[in-house]
Amino acid sequence: MTTTTKRDRRLREERLGFRVDEPTKALIERAAQLERRKLTDFCMTALTEAARKTIAEHETLVLSDRDRGVFFDTLMNPPALTERLKRAFAEHKHRVTR
Repeated sequence: MTTTTKRDRRLREERLGFRVDEPTKALIERAAQLERRKLTDFCMTALTEAARKTIAEHETLVLSDRDRGVFFDTLMNPPALTERLKRAFAEHKHRVTR
């Protein structure tokens, strides 16, 4: 066993346990075998990739060309501060700082 592997094992102190049905377990085991990886390593990689993908999808904003133009135009030429905009900022501050 390499030093890196030993070190990685020590860093893995948290446990994540869940139950699956027999066909699901067989499917996952087969996939791990095909990649010649241990079941735990295969599951950790798959779960980590899925988690990163989900987070990226929720944290990434994709705009159309039109929306991008409106966004940057608003940044460069911000609107005047109206009462409605002041209320919106106050409501946002109230919701975010709770």
